[in-house]
Amino acid sequence: MPAAAERGPTVAADLDLGPAARRFRSEIREWLAANRPEPLEDTERETYGPGPGSPYWEWGERLRAAGYICVSWPPEHGGRGLSGIEVAVMNEEFARAGAPRVTRGMGEALVGPAIIVHGTDEQKAHFLPRIISGEDRYCQGFSEPGAGSDLANVQTRGLVDGDDIVLNGQKVWTSWYHHATTVFCLCRTDPDAPKHRGISYVLVPLHRDDGSGNGVEFRPIRQMTGDSHFAETFLDDARAPLFNVIGDIDNGWRVAMTTLGNERGGGASTQHVQFAREMWALAKEARARGRSTDPVVRQQLAWAYCHVEIMRFQGLRLLSAIAANRDPGPGASMSKMFWSEYQRRLGEHAMSIVGPDSLLTGDGYSLDRWTATFLGTRAHTIWGGTAEIQRNIVGERVLGLPKEPRPGA
Repeated sequence: MPAAAERGPTVAADLDLGPAARRFRSEIREWLAANRPEPLEDTERETYGPGPGSPYWEWGERLRAAGYICVSWPPEHGGRGLSGIEVAVMNEEFARAGAPRVTRGMGEALVGPAIIVHGTDEQKAHFLPRIISGEDRYCQGFSEPGAGSDLANVQTRGLVDGDDIVLNGQKVWTSWYHHATTVFCLCRTDPDAPKHRGISYVLVPLHRDDGSGNGVEFRPIRQMTGDSHFAETFLDDARAPLFNVIGDIDNGWRVAMTTLGNERGGGASTQHVQFAREMWALAKEARARGRSTDPVVRQQLAWAYCHVEIMRFQGLRLLSAIAANRDPGPGASMSKMFWSEYQRRLGEHAMSIVGPDSLLTGDGYSLDRWTATFLGTRAHTIWGGTAEIQRNIVGERVLGLPKEPRPGA
């Protein structure tokens, strides 16, 4: 039986998204049929894998040579200028082929777009090719332990010292720190300016030119899954050239809003693909355990399928608004609520389907896929804006309800 048939469907039937998307789907499908490396079955491996010499590295280099890295960037900056719809098509076709969809992570999705909008010509010429090649790999230094959800309440200080800027402070929830070479940070460079001013956006290297540390210390935060996907970050006289300040000193808030805007809209083109893949894997698990005829399990899987399809159409609607230069408004908040609450519940369904085996762990507290999903998704309604905050946004901006009473207000 062909490998794709063994895996089961990963995406729903094609939608006719117009002639441009149709042509691009044919191009991607034909290229993958001719180039997909058969041994690479890990369709969830994204961004950073083993280094040079590994099959995954070689696959990434093949994608880069074909122009399938940083595809949404403008052609003059090394991308292909693909629309969100075309990126969605690309993700669907990679999932259909069972091929790893290699990206450059936060560099591609968050830092690069900010440099394209706010960077100088010299900064674009220097930083963008290094993102595409994978030489520069980024983690995020925005959140701070004392700021809560108020990003503008940044307390990390940035002091100009000659041709450098020196940063001191603390960050938290730094994802992708394991693989990063650079952290993109917000720091306060004018403590007397109003809160949303006097902030700078700085690309801080983790090591100096001689290979020594650059005053950036990561302390991993252990999660209940046993993993440490993010860390606390301590900046102790961490230095960066003034050339690494994007958008000029004290103008970092505008740059940060560009980064966050891409973070908000970018998932719309990818989330239904990863959730569809996960849902079909759970259906396969149910069949393997002889649970596929259980009417409760069938209802749970049918519920999951319907919700993934709703996410698919929600994402297309959000992408259409962005493509038409319309403010997506609270659409991103509704999407965040929907997918985060969906996956929490899917984790509960997975534990039910797996049954008592879901309570077992291996040596050293190793978890199987479904127990890790259940535990990991407990946090999904917290990070990226809690479900309660998203409901406030929808209530106030869509339903016109009065603002939530706040103590002392």
